[in-house]
Amino acid sequence: MTDDRGDDPVALVALGSRVLAAAGQGDMVWGHLAVRDPDGRGVWMKSAGWGLEEITSDRVLLVSWTGELLEGSGRVHLEHHIHTGIMRARPDVHVSVHTHSLTVNAFSALGEPLHALSHDAVAFAEHGLPRFTATDNLVRTPELGRALATDLGDARACLMPGHGLATVGRDTAHAVMYAILLERACRTQLTALAAGEVRHRTSHQECLEKDAVAWPDSQIDAGWRYWQRRVALGQSL
Repeated sequence: MTDDRGDDPVALVALGSRVLAAAGQGDMVWGHLAVRDPDGRGVWMKSAGWGLEEITSDRVLLVSWTGELLEGSGRVHLEHHIHTGIMRARPDVHVSVHTHSLTVNAFSALGEPLHALSHDAVAFAEHGLPRFTATDNLVRTPELGRALATDLGDARACLMPGHGLATVGRDTAHAVMYAILLERACRTQLTALAAGEVRHRTSHQECLEKDAVAWPDSQIDAGWRYWQRRVALGQSL
C-alpha cells in the first residue's frame, strides 16, 4: 500500500506532475500539485512557468504557508493559496492537486450532479462532489484559499466551475488517482448525456459498497503504479 510521507517531497512533486500530464491533465504551464512539507514549513510545488510534463527536481520549490519562497529557484505560483488553504484546513491531507481538465470544466458548466455511471464515479459517493462557489477567477488570495477549503469540506475532490478541479489525498497516489478518476467519471457522464437520456445509475448505498470494493488502497496503489510505468515508458494519452 502506498504511503509516501517518508519519501522525498521534491521527487513526489516531480513524479506526480508527470503522471498528471501523462493522464492528459496538462494545460501548457498551468496546473500544479503540492506536497506538505514533512517539517511543517509549508508546501512543495512546481515552479511557475513550466508544464506538468516538464517538472524535474530542480523545478520544485518549497513555499511557506504565507507564500514566500523558502527553497529552490523559480517563481511561486499565484495560486499556491489553493494548496495552503486546503492543507491548513485538512490535517489529513498531505497532497493536493489542481488541474484545468477540459472534460471537468465542460461537465461543471452543466450544473449537473455527478452520477455513478461507472466505477470511477463511486469514488466520490461518500462525501459527494462539492462545487467551489466563491469565484470562477484565480484563487489568488488567502481568503479564496480558505473558501475553497470550506467548500471542499471532507470530500476527496471539488469541482471548480470555469476553472478545473481540486483533489486531495493522504499521499500522492490518492490525490493524483482521484484527479484521474474524476476526469474519467465526468467524461463518461458527458458521453452518456450526448447520446440521450440517462436511464441507469448506481444507487447511493451501492455506491458506498462499491467504493470499498473498487477503490480500496490496494487498487488506488495499483492504478498509481500503472501510471508510474506509463511515465517511465514515456507514454501519455
